[in-house]
Amino acid sequence: MMESDYRQERDSMGTVQVPADAYYGAQTQRAVDNFTISPHRIAPPMRNALALIKKTAAGVNCWLGLIEEPAADAIQQAAEEVRSGKLSDHFPLDVFQTGSGTSWNMNMNEVLARRATEILGGSPRIHPNDHVNRGQSSNDVIPAAMNIAARQQADVLLEEMAQLRKELEEKALRYRDRIKLGRTHLQDAVPMSAGQEFSAWARQVELCSSHIEAVMKRLEELPLGGTAVGTGLNSSPIFAEKTVAGIAEATGIPFRRAENPFAHIAARDELVALMGALNECAVVLMKIAQDLRLLSSGPRAGLAEIVLPELQPGSSIMPGKINPVIPEMMIQAAAFVMGKQVSVTIAGQNGPLQLNIMQPLISHEVLSSLDILARGISRFRTHCVKGIEIPEAIPEMAVEKSLALVTPLAIHIGYDEAARIARRASEEGKTLRAVLLEEEVLPPEEVERLLDPRGMIWPES
Repeated sequence: MMESDYRQERDSMGTVQVPADAYYGAQTQRAVDNFTISPHRIAPPMRNALALIKKTAAGVNCWLGLIEEPAADAIQQAAEEVRSGKLSDHFPLDVFQTGSGTSWNMNMNEVLARRATEILGGSPRIHPNDHVNRGQSSNDVIPAAMNIAARQQADVLLEEMAQLRKELEEKALRYRDRIKLGRTHLQDAVPMSAGQEFSAWARQVELCSSHIEAVMKRLEELPLGGTAVGTGLNSSPIFAEKTVAGIAEATGIPFRRAENPFAHIAARDELVALMGALNECAVVLMKIAQDLRLLSSGPRAGLAEIVLPELQPGSSIMPGKINPVIPEMMIQAAAFVMGKQVSVTIAGQNGPLQLNIMQPLISHEVLSSLDILARGISRFRTHCVKGIEIPEAIPEMAVEKSLALVTPLAIHIGYDEAARIARRASEEGKTLRAVLLEEEVLPPEEVERLLDPRGMIWPES
């Protein structure tokens, strides 16, 4: 780039060359020069949460008489432009940066200040710190923005989980009478219905959704007004209360001022807890996806108890082969989130004394997990679960051949005798029904009653 492509910007450390068309200033440029080591940038939900804080704070500071109304209006307009995505190219900072996220905060302050000054025709000049950051510190703004962004994205995830649960419940109802074998240790166990299997998955989704919902309440505490360490130096309780109330009104989420801002600045425990809930969600999704892979295995030499939608050729060498690609996608997404949970656990421990120093990483890991889970669940539901079919004959044929049908006989003829009959049936390749009728252990009508799998699925209470 030519020298004319840059402008000189000054901060407390001196002058810096900044791209001429950039809305950011010296502190952002220093961060670009210092920290650009990865392709990861601020997540849009985090960027928008920061802009919302600045917009609301400008209005409150105007109400308090701390900044003039034209300045406040210009800052608010610039913040709305950021939230609409118009200025997204002016947030170039790497996730891996100063642990407080000060660079992200100053990036936002500088962009809004320059754009607001432009809106005002160049005068008065809006200052990043004196106007945009008035009554704030990176140490209370970044944790607040993290909570706002995570809380909003958790709503998106929960909606996708609700849709998945609904789809699984519909399958449970549809296949409530379809008899099949249960399996433990991957070996034949007692009969159950396919609907019961789907109902278990639906309940798992419901329970981990409730875990996420419980954590979300903790995300609604914002430490705004605590400034550097929680004391509120250079701010006021009125600023905090008004700003948090404005954010709550703008989002429709009951955000509230943190009961103890010291705790929310020194630690990111609520986000560690959220990642624990997301890890549970990932475990549940991996289990469901793995089960679907097993149940669809074959189709000629496997279980073949369910049929998944066929989406693409599965092999570059074996014509006609179709793979369970969507469950495998879901499994990988779940593994991705499990790794993020470890990362956030480590980051959450790094809060020496009054400030956590891994906040940009926590933000990145939490928001990327929320995003990948929501997207993955949506695709898993629409491209896999929704289209699952169960053949009528195969599962019930397996039930008739199963030695697990001997289980209810044990209370009538004793465990050892039932085990002997099962072993004979196995060694001779016969069904239990055939052996029982040959040996006349019980009357034929009693054999029929005891070996009826429906009586095993819904036993009398």
